[in-house]
Amino acid sequence: MCSLEKRGNLFILTLTGQSVEHRLNPHLITSIIAALSQAKAQSSRGSALVTVSHGKFFCNGIDLDWVNAVARSNQEAQQHFDHLYHSLKRLVLAFISLPMPTVAAVNGHVAAAGVVLALCHDYVIMRRDRGVLYMSELDKGIGIPEVFMALFRAKISGSTRRDILLRGLKIKGEEALKMGIAEAVHDGEEGVTDAGTEMGDELAKRKWDGEVYVEIRKGLYPELCGMLGMTSNVTATPKL
Repeated sequence: MCSLEKRGNLFILTLTGQSVEHRLNPHLITSIIAALSQAKAQSSRGSALVTVSHGKFFCNGIDLDWVNAVARSNQEAQQHFDHLYHSLKRLVLAFISLPMPTVAAVNGHVAAAGVVLALCHDYVIMRRDRGVLYMSELDKGIGIPEVFMALFRAKISGSTRRDILLRGLKIKGEEALKMGIAEAVHDGEEGVTDAGTEMGDELAKRKWDGEVYVEIRKGLYPELCGMLGMTSNVTATPKL
């Protein structure tokens, strides 16, 4: 599950549990969306959010054990996959529409749908000494829905995107930094967490208007936001 803590203008969203892989199932997705809704309701000018996790995984993708546990046939399994992907789309929307800067402090392995979760944030910080970023869909024979492809097109440049999706590379922090996926890399779980919260604090100090922040984010990722049903509400009049 997850927890939400507010420290001044900074929200800390934590994926809890040291021994779990933080795989995405309806329970965790619903918990994260509820936490983001709470942060949105409590936000003010200058708010920011940082997502961190306990243990050696940031997020290890879709919870296949949940799918197998509740499905009694291949048809039911596909229905549960479709339900999870729809829920994951709602999670992407919740992050992209959040009226504040967001930072993912990826202090462990991140794979498949977990990469989607990380890329929902405005900034990604990774661990230098441990953990990889890995899109496993090709190796597992699983397709990627178009809305998530739009997220990759929005956040990752052409040849890097190709190698992640069509070569199934397992990318360490330093490589992710060179590829432009990660904003920075740091040593140790605590180092990544501290760097994420420090960056969140620095962003919060700018005291940006959350509504304006979201509108500029929409303009930056028009294809993705169109698929998410986010309509633009641009105004040329400054708020004094």
